[in-house]
Amino acid sequence: MKHVLSASPADHPLSRLDPRVKLLTAGALLVMVISCTGGLFPLLAAILSLGIVVSLGVPLRLILLRFAEPAFIAVVVLLLKLFFSGGTPLLTLQLPWLELTAYREGLREGLLIAGRIAAAVSVVSAVGFSTSFTDLMAALAWLRVPRSFIEVALFAWRYLFLLLDDAQVIHAAQRNRLGYSGLRRGMRSFGTLAGALVLKAFDNSQTITTAMVQRGYDGNLPLFRHRPFRPAEVVLSALFVVAMGTLWGMQ
Repeated sequence: MKHVLSASPADHPLSRLDPRVKLLTAGALLVMVISCTGGLFPLLAAILSLGIVVSLGVPLRLILLRFAEPAFIAVVVLLLKLFFSGGTPLLTLQLPWLELTAYREGLREGLLIAGRIAAAVSVVSAVGFSTSFTDLMAALAWLRVPRSFIEVALFAWRYLFLLLDDAQVIHAAQRNRLGYSGLRRGMRSFGTLAGALVLKAFDNSQTITTAMVQRGYDGNLPLFRHRPFRPAEVVLSALFVVAMGTLWGMQ
């Protein structure tokens, strides 16, 4: 079964960019977005990043799925700021059991925080959709992220999908045998499914350890070896960061 969690067409210019350069550029943008005191710069960063995501050909459903949770958090923060922060009343909602007053300062602060959330998620999504997971891990290794974390993340990413395939096979077999025909049988079937996946996870871990040792694994993965930077990519990214920094300074 093929799992598609990100889109990274090889012919897109951003996909061909060095992942280390993308991470550094995205990090600089995130710092600007978080530290910005105005609302225009986060809006610009969000529009630019979303434009990149759309140009990558990412399905709309996947984009909405990626933004669903951050959007919920942004709405909650906006409502909390609107009704519980500030001093200048904007409007009053008279409910049968409660009276809520919205404040002008709270609305401004809430919109600013929501804009930062949207911009930050957009920047991260643009990098995530244009870069494969292994390339991201290689870039993090170059940034001196602990090697043990990188290796665990790579193995977890690889075998997460194997466990998902096993779970789907077991679940389909249980459904064909009416394993979820009632609440009690469904809970029992789910427990069996969870136990089987735990056993498979242990079996897979032992199998992959034995296989890697037999193939001479010494703790150095090939992805930890990086090619030299391309000067053109570095210069263009630096110019982009400087341009965005200039706009950030104008806020």
